[in-house]
Amino acid sequence: MATTKPEHSMSTEERLSALYKLQTILTEIDRIRTIRGELPLEVKDLEDQIEGLKTRISNIKAEIDATKKASLDETNKIADSKAKIEKYQAQIDTVRNNKEYDILSKEIEYQSLEVELAEKHLAEYARIIDAKKAEISATEEMLADSNHILTSKKAELEEIVSETKSDEENLREEAKKLEAAFDDERLLNAFKRIRKNARNGLGIVTIQRNACGGCFNRIPPQKQTEIRLHKKVIVCEYCGRILIDPDLTGDTNKTAE
Repeated sequence: MATTKPEHSMSTEERLSALYKLQTILTEIDRIRTIRGELPLEVKDLEDQIEGLKTRISNIKAEIDATKKASLDETNKIADSKAKIEKYQAQIDTVRNNKEYDILSKEIEYQSLEVELAEKHLAEYARIIDAKKAEISATEEMLADSNHILTSKKAELEEIVSETKSDEENLREEAKKLEAAFDDERLLNAFKRIRKNARNGLGIVTIQRNACGGCFNRIPPQKQTEIRLHKKVIVCEYCGRILIDPDLTGDTNKTAE
């Protein structure tokens, strides 16, 4: 897209007035963005939170599946041990000496302990599964609440964007035209840099009661005179903002905001 060239060389007064007008437009754009507030960030945080909750539910379900598999293994151990106990009990009635009897008795005792231990494991696994299911239930409630809030926040954001989109686009277009018509690129870039570094986004301010309208430090009389002559660009020696005579803003009672 071709850049519009200034039709004539601008005077310092015209440049200062143009910068002030540009700042007014950019400040209005900032105001529109402020209206949206933290909603875009809140929406993004909620979306991340929802994904985290879904992942948590998925992980818990995987843990339940693993615990069920462990429970099945313990159930199979119990069945195997009980089958061995029945086998040894059948054999114990046909032993021929005390040594065989002692061996079979110890095997029966060992397998009985194995059954007892497996049953304890089964009980513990059952408690774990119940706790995991309760955790899933609580997480699903959190997920439902988060989805509800997200839907509401998205609707709110869409409404605000819809209401302000046209205004913002018009302002941005107006700002582009002003920048394209500005004949001093170095001054324009300096203004943008000052504005970016300023906490309140003001790169050019009026003098108020003989003080800088940005940092409120007193301006020396000689500089006040130079500012009112509109012959050169004067910056505040304290905050670095460009200083402008209120007469150039069209409102002698208001700072460039």
